[in-house]
Amino acid sequence: VQLQASGGGLVQTGGSLRLSCVASGSTFRLNTIGWYRKAPGKQRELVADISRSFSTNYVESVTGRFTISRDNARNTAYLQMSSLKPEDTAVYYCSAHWTYLSDPPVSARAWGQGTQVTVSS
Repeated sequence: VQLQASGGGLVQTGGSLRLSCVASGSTFRLNTIGWYRKAPGKQRELVADISRSFSTNYVESVTGRFTISRDNARNTAYLQMSSLKPEDTAVYYCSAHWTYLSDPPVSARAWGQGTQVTVSS
């Protein structure tokens, strides 16, 4: 499975962006998908994740501002980011736990390339 993240850019404080993460491959099932971010000088952190059954979790700093969603039919996840702040500036990565539908099935994890989000003050 390969993940392709997109949608980053430069926005002003208070602006919005929507990130997309598309999975490609064959004979697989996406399980939990997460969005992570890495800011300069900081450790990578989990921003939000969503299970296949649409259960979500958010880091406290984005709760109420960011919304994670997914479309299982399209093997795509989204991160809608609103009320952006300069401290949201980071490279955002998507990651997915997935299962190869072989017999027996095999589970693995994939990472997408990062997409830069820059919020100007």
